[in-house]
Amino acid sequence: MNCGLPVLYSFRRCPYAIRARLAIERAGLLVELCEVRLAAKPLELLQASPKGTVPVLVLADGRVIEQSLEIMAWALYQHDPDDWLLRRGGTPGFGAADAPAAEAQREMAALIRCNDEVFKHHLDRYKYASRHPEADPLVHHKAALQVLGDWNLWLEQAAGADGVAWLLGPRPSLADLALLPFVRQFRLADPAGFDALPGLAALQAWLGRFLASAPLAAVMAPQEPWSDDAPGRPFPAGRLVHHLALAADWQDACRAGVYRRSTRGLSLEQVGFIHACFAHQLAATQARFYADGPDLVLLSIDPARLTVPLRLESSAGSAELFPHIHGPLALNAVVAAEPLDVPLAASPRTAVRQAA
Repeated sequence: MNCGLPVLYSFRRCPYAIRARLAIERAGLLVELCEVRLAAKPLELLQASPKGTVPVLVLADGRVIEQSLEIMAWALYQHDPDDWLLRRGGTPGFGAADAPAAEAQREMAALIRCNDEVFKHHLDRYKYASRHPEADPLVHHKAALQVLGDWNLWLEQAAGADGVAWLLGPRPSLADLALLPFVRQFRLADPAGFDALPGLAALQAWLGRFLASAPLAAVMAPQEPWSDDAPGRPFPAGRLVHHLALAADWQDACRAGVYRRSTRGLSLEQVGFIHACFAHQLAATQARFYADGPDLVLLSIDPARLTVPLRLESSAGSAELFPHIHGPLALNAVVAAEPLDVPLAASPRTAVRQAA
């Protein structure tokens, strides 16, 4: 892939990097993932962010996002299908009455602050005791358990009718996904001991759901470390981008061996790139540009097969990012071409073909 995507410098096991990848995966976006060897950090990372820690996201315009929570916000402000940011009216099912969104967001911020400033401090001095010879790991283990006990109470109070609990109600929020990678790290220090801890049943069940979840499996897939011989790869692996082609234009491309239409009525040469979109953007794209019901073919494109740059760019008058293919589309990058004779579902995530 000739990549022009935002570049995410990451380390597979780092909890900060895990939570950044979780948000990018759930937001339906695509980045170039550069897995970093912490003992041999690439010069490109250090030039972008001299502090040299991960994650770091370098956007196409050169802006650098160095904090994991800011990367999560960048992704979720693009697309937040499960309302992890709690912008749609509070936390249904939490307590006797629904909390207003602003109050729920304050609670969410307080939980994340406790994790990042308190729990992480004790986690490091317990799990990585050799790095902190001045600290007593047992003291910090006890202090970390006190924090986990507080979170267990939150989960007990937030349980829904089915008994499933997240920190702020019966569905996950940014608080859950920001904290869970760190609780996972704590458990890894002594899995059997953690699982046998009394008084933490709600928290243990909460972590268990996370450990068994498909999103965690997707973001924890092994990655070959970045090098000159092994450049970054599209992340999440297997995520496709899509293009709505007029059936006649697709037939012409099949005869010519290459696709060169940008969008309806305009060529690649006229626009400079081929418009594409992510799965969650398809229904709106079809409704806006093809509401008159022309014969369409839905092209599903594997970014890893592209030989020209794929860039995330905003369209005129909008901050929403769309994938744009900056060059001719080789037919072997199209993994599916399906006639589309009905409007796409309002939830294209389940209606549009995605690689496993």
